[in-house]
Amino acid sequence: MKKPIVIKKGLSNDMRFDLKDGAGSDAIHVKPVYAYAVCKLVTDSDIEGVGLAFTLGSGNKIVCQAIEYLVKHVEGKEIYELMNSFGTTYKQMADDPNFRWLGPHKGVVQLALAAVVNACYDLWAKAEGVPLWKLLIDLSPEQLVNTLDFSYYEDILPKQEAIALIKNQRAGITQRESIIQTGYPGYDTSIGWFNYSDEQVLRNVGEAMNNGFTAMKLKVGAQNPDRDIRRAELVRKIAGDKATIMFDANQQWNLPQAISVCTKLKELNPYWIEEPTHPDDVYAHVALAKAVDVPLALGEHVPNKIIFKNFIQSGCMSFNQVDAVRVGGVSEFLLISLLSRKFNIPVVPHVGDMGQIHQHLVLFNHITLGHPALLLEHIPHLRDYFKHPVLILDGKYQTPMEPGMSADLLQYEYSY
Repeated sequence: MKKPIVIKKGLSNDMRFDLKDGAGSDAIHVKPVYAYAVCKLVTDSDIEGVGLAFTLGSGNKIVCQAIEYLVKHVEGKEIYELMNSFGTTYKQMADDPNFRWLGPHKGVVQLALAAVVNACYDLWAKAEGVPLWKLLIDLSPEQLVNTLDFSYYEDILPKQEAIALIKNQRAGITQRESIIQTGYPGYDTSIGWFNYSDEQVLRNVGEAMNNGFTAMKLKVGAQNPDRDIRRAELVRKIAGDKATIMFDANQQWNLPQAISVCTKLKELNPYWIEEPTHPDDVYAHVALAKAVDVPLALGEHVPNKIIFKNFIQSGCMSFNQVDAVRVGGVSEFLLISLLSRKFNIPVVPHVGDMGQIHQHLVLFNHITLGHPALLLEHIPHLRDYFKHPVLILDGKYQTPMEPGMSADLLQYEYSY
């Protein structure tokens, strides 16, 4: 008999991190301040749940205020009972009548929801004494789908179809579990931040390759596209023809610009071009995909399952970059991963959490859902602030073994 663990109180913490020397910069965020809106669930035991949402700068404070309201939905709940039918509580939080008008299901409220939801999953895994990936792959299909909210998915992925999809992936699980020992392939995002000089980019490419990375990403989206092409050509030249290269525009192009620049970048054989235009503009992405035969990676700023549903059905998405600290936490991430699996679109998450949580989720996606183990983004800039930072060896994420989702942060002097 498991000992009951009751959530006594939920707390928020506004944590911000100054980056140096151009790290983290892109075409719109020239001097980024990385931030986590942290939800902490205090219990009547010696364990606590920790969940994150990723933001940038002073807006983090507003997300923390929303956490303090939403967390009331789980205060006083026993964790095993809560997670037994978590999809119900998730819907109650997402549709809270005092907050729903502010979205619905996007922006500040959705980020706060992510932090609360992630804290619940973290507490659940810690209560079981296992890492999150282990908790998830050991759940029965019925237990798993009970943690999800299928509202507005009834037409495209009903609950019973989701259960059948999971069961149909059981063949091959034993072979796929070998990735626990071998590690999950990573790619280096930090070789080419927007404000880095050409010389620094070239040095970083060499260092990444020396560290075992065969895949890397360059920030593009300059006002003068000639800069993007020149830098992209430099990376391809130094990395070589066999390297996997991605280009990330961070939404900077309108559709005509995207068609023009993507046509030129296509000559460098990119694995994908990421966020080429506004993240809500499904039609523009469809038009781009028809105009230029280049893979598109989308989802970093897609806020919820409905817009993901539209992108997935549209046919323009080559890679799904759903982020569990942007959408409504682990619960919504899993639902979107299920739909993406149905449509055979690989999930390669954006890692606002610096890969701490997603290293668990991609293992579940691969082992349980049969998603291909392609790549997981690696950004090292905040690793020293985590109690259990990700471990990369020879370009691969090593499997985390501590209980929980690896989201626990060290306290430090810049907490707000």
